[in-house]
Amino acid sequence: MPGATTTPIACCSFCLKPDTEVKRLVAGPAVYVCDECIDLCCQIVNNVPTSARAQAQVEESLLGWVRRARALGATWAQVGDALGVTRQSAWERFAPED
Repeated sequence: MPGATTTPIACCSFCLKPDTEVKRLVAGPAVYVCDECIDLCCQIVNNVPTSARAQAQVEESLLGWVRRARALGATWAQVGDALGVTRQSAWERFAPED
């Protein structure tokens, strides 16, 4: 349930939200999908205009992956290489603001 204070058990494989921040997390072979990502996929399949929402979700997901890579020790140069941008561009886009 959203707002619960329990320790997360799993995270959505797409948006990286933990099970404690979504209503439902569906398990598949080596993946988990949250109700929000399923809803977005259904809208896309049904051809409902969702470009702004989809773009925001992609950006949020990418930010989550970059933060995870940095937490695991990836350098900004490695992040930039993976994204096809310079180290400086990666840092400017994804570095946490203090």
